[in-house]
Amino acid sequence: MTKVLHAVITGRVQGVGYRAWAANRATLLGLKGWVRNRRDGSVEAVFKGNEQAIVRMLDDCWRGPRSAAVVDVVATSIADEAWPDFSVRPTA
Repeated sequence: MTKVLHAVITGRVQGVGYRAWAANRATLLGLKGWVRNRRDGSVEAVFKGNEQAIVRMLDDCWRGPRSAAVVDVVATSIADEAWPDFSVRPTA
């Protein structure tokens, strides 16, 4: 079953390679969607894929790359917008 989740990751998640790490990890898990920095210092992402891969990605988001210090990951279900791949978007 395909799931689509919107996640907001807070903590020290900018300037540590979090977006590139998330894009690489999501691609390895076969997920579609996107990731971007937000002006408030958080990272925002959409993950689309099978439930097992989504759960694994969210678990991994709590760790992030080595230099990250994740404080919180909040995920909510959203509508599917048929993303063709996983991409890094500009800061919003």
